[in-house]
Amino acid sequence: MPETDDDLMTMTREDADAAFADADAALLGTGSVEQHSIHLPVSVDTLRAEHLTEELVDAAADHEFQFVRLPTLPYGESEHHMNFGGTITLSPDTYEDVVVDIGKSLSRHGVERLVIVNCHGGNTDPLSLAADRILREHGVATHIVHWTNYARDRLEELFGDEWSHAGDHETSVIEHYRPDLVKQEKKAPQTTKPKPETRSYAYFEELTEQGGLGDPTNSDPEAMADVIEEATENILDALREDIDAGW
Repeated sequence: MPETDDDLMTMTREDADAAFADADAALLGTGSVEQHSIHLPVSVDTLRAEHLTEELVDAAADHEFQFVRLPTLPYGESEHHMNFGGTITLSPDTYEDVVVDIGKSLSRHGVERLVIVNCHGGNTDPLSLAADRILREHGVATHIVHWTNYARDRLEELFGDEWSHAGDHETSVIEHYRPDLVKQEKKAPQTTKPKPETRSYAYFEELTEQGGLGDPTNSDPEAMADVIEEATENILDALREDIDAGW
């Protein structure tokens, strides 16, 4: 993947002023630090957010976009994984406030639009509340992109219905970007039981013995590269459509 010069972390303050003035939006990746079974690192969602936002920046020009990519927010709302080792969580209220403060900071620098690319399901609810507040309190139009929503059909074609946490899909993504972090000898079908129909689960060990879902031995990093390219295009098309419609 080519290196991008649109990363805020590489800029001086003068570079940042110019970049924010020229950009269509700031781009924030959101992940988590939480257990991903016994074969993947706790950084899976954050690694996904880091690399997948890079993909968006690299493809942006073809859709007449210019982004400033913010540092990926590594911590998320992961209370449901806390009984497994390595998980670090923020409370939903803290997480919401952190994201709102990022939006507030962008507003003070004249940024009018924020695109959040989320790669962790536990962030969904606090991100929704944060986006509302950023717009209402600070005037920054905020778009939330849950990455897997733009790849869901292809993921189901490849892996069926049980490809989610630490399973076929996420194992494929990490093997694509960081194969050195996958413990191949510990990949195995995950021992799970069905989610309840009428009650939410409190902690993830109610669903899985190892900590994951699906079957990571079905991973396919080569096919995943094609899914990533297609999802990147889908996301940029959706953003272009919304922005052109005045959202």
